[in-house]
Amino acid sequence: MKRGAMLRVVVIGVLGLAVLSAASESQNYHHHQQQQQRSWWQSMFSGISSSAVSPVGFSSVVFPLHGNVYPTGSYHVQLNIGQPPKPYFLDPDTGSDLTWLQCDVPGAQCTKGFHPPYRPSNDRVPCRDPLCASLQPSEDYSCDDPDQCDYQIEYADGGSSLGVLLRDTLSLNLTNGMRVNPRLAIGCGYDQVPGTSNYHPMDGVLGLGKGKTSIISQLHSQGIVRNVVGHCLSSQGGGFLFFGDGVYDPSRLTWMPMSRDYTKHYSPGLAELIFGGKATGVKNLIVVFDSGSSYTYLNSKAYHAFISLLKKELKLQEASDDQTLPLCWKGKRPFKNIQDVRNHFKPLTLKFSVGWRAKSQFEIAPEAYLIISSKGNACLGVLNGTEVGLQYNLIGDISMQDKMVIYDNEKEVIGWGSANCDQFPRPRDAFI
Repeated sequence: MKRGAMLRVVVIGVLGLAVLSAASESQNYHHHQQQQQRSWWQSMFSGISSSAVSPVGFSSVVFPLHGNVYPTGSYHVQLNIGQPPKPYFLDPDTGSDLTWLQCDVPGAQCTKGFHPPYRPSNDRVPCRDPLCASLQPSEDYSCDDPDQCDYQIEYADGGSSLGVLLRDTLSLNLTNGMRVNPRLAIGCGYDQVPGTSNYHPMDGVLGLGKGKTSIISQLHSQGIVRNVVGHCLSSQGGGFLFFGDGVYDPSRLTWMPMSRDYTKHYSPGLAELIFGGKATGVKNLIVVFDSGSSYTYLNSKAYHAFISLLKKELKLQEASDDQTLPLCWKGKRPFKNIQDVRNHFKPLTLKFSVGWRAKSQFEIAPEAYLIISSKGNACLGVLNGTEVGLQYNLIGDISMQDKMVIYDNEKEVIGWGSANCDQFPRPRDAFI
């Protein structure tokens, strides 16, 4: 998923839930450019086979995160890719599978990034490879070139990425002290179109979803880490991201089974909306965790119920001149931080109807749904998802701050719990 964009095919997501589709005759916006690119790819790439990584036993790897919800509007992680390895800043996205980089090829159309575009390897993934097949909308997809896997990602705000699937080396320092260099399938995006939403400069997207092309799925298939991914986003900025199950204590977390009804993305199922410890009457909300969304989104019914209860008890005056977010409030003097305003607001809770324990609920304190704008006002970081075409309710970065959130694809559970995200898990040789 690309932060700031909503998906518009099959499953609509905010700032991230990506849907990959092959270009068709009826949707052939990039057809002419693909033909021009194809001749260059064929002349450059020899289609050599990728090298395998010797099994080292399951370990873990931890990456520092940089950025914040506001004012930066995104978090990013550095990955070192290629031979020799070069750094790239990627948007960690649990709402999509494919990891892709803006690519340096003739005629490429790229948006602004932190580093020079990626110089592609000469190891293309064939069109009939299972990884390529997992990116296509149907099993009977066509191959214009049997030696090349073309992909296209489209977002609801009009943004998109078009590219070719390659294999290249990812350099990782594991927590067991070993350094590995697995060859993984990544996207070489040669045509990026920014959407109408706020765009944040990035070298690409780190896909952390459940699909075969996800980085975590590929690392697990090579015997390097467990198929577990987690993150801890600090409200002070930064935090950490990790692969594998060796950096947390599962007994200190609340666990929920992943939904069997909604399997494409990370969902603990249906939830009831609670505000200030009292039921709102809004139930059966399909909830998805999406690290690619800066803010949290509720459907129209839940959103208006929340706003109605919020305004009923709020003593602050609405700041209609502040356009940072749709709803902002001002005090007698500008607020300096969230602590100045948190006592004016009550906590929001998502109580899940299916769970193993009585406390299967996700607490969202006022500091996890508010920001202090540059004008010193308190602005609401919960938005109306129905207005932007969402069919689901998304827990975004703002509501996952100062929590460890874990997606265990082997046990098919999602876990969360309060954590100090400024304190990195040891050993420190896990960091790249």
